[in-house]
Amino acid sequence: MRELINLHDYPLDRPGSSEWVALVDDCKARLAKDGLFNITGFINAKALPKAVAELKPVLETQSFTHARKHNIYFQKEIDGLPADHPALTEFETSNRTICADQMGQAAVIQLYEWPPFAQFLAAVMDKSELFTMKDPLARVNVMSYHKGQALNWHFDRSEFTTTLLLQASDVGGEFEYDQNLRSADDPNYAGVADLLEGRRSTRRIVLEPGTLNIFQGKNTAHRVTPVKGDQDRIIAVFSYFEHPDVEFSEQERIGFYGRAA
Repeated sequence: MRELINLHDYPLDRPGSSEWVALVDDCKARLAKDGLFNITGFINAKALPKAVAELKPVLETQSFTHARKHNIYFQKEIDGLPADHPALTEFETSNRTICADQMGQAAVIQLYEWPPFAQFLAAVMDKSELFTMKDPLARVNVMSYHKGQALNWHFDRSEFTTTLLLQASDVGGEFEYDQNLRSADDPNYAGVADLLEGRRSTRRIVLEPGTLNIFQGKNTAHRVTPVKGDQDRIIAVFSYFEHPDVEFSEQERIGFYGRAA
């Protein structure tokens, strides 16, 4: 892993060391304050071009174009909201996706399966342990956004999302979010409507390629703005769970990837 990850600055290979503990504590503090943290330069600069190059032919020839209209909840109806409520405004999301079973032993797969990576993430998230998915498709996904494509406003189903930016677009493709827009006790439909109609202030961040991002998106609305220019935005998404052997249903696989196996 030393060739792939910047273990000099981010000693994931030395769990329990003072440097490892300091890194975990810093990430936890930023996560609590901002709802996310970024580790810039997580992937070594020399390793990044190869990590991208081994995925591009698969994206070009074997990817599934996932395009759909959805509201921020990914649900057709919400109890207590009329169908024409502005919080249910629909937008379009579109990208190209490849799955773990299409990547062989690509760098992103090696990183995902490296036990110290999951151990580090669990420590930052205050989890006793995190497990890789059993699902051969969903465990790691790589998504590509070309000109005009975007990941539109939504809330995540999971508490945490772990991503690695592999390639940035020339223009656009910014990560935008409205932290803690809702809570478990307050869905804040009026606030959601204000966001979708442009009446709320949001935060935007521009990530550098090779940046690891951990994000709490269950109650924080977020999107990736439309990509502009000729260079695609390419990002890897890693899925871990607090219990082993998690798999998507056949219906979920078909919905996300266009195939069940």
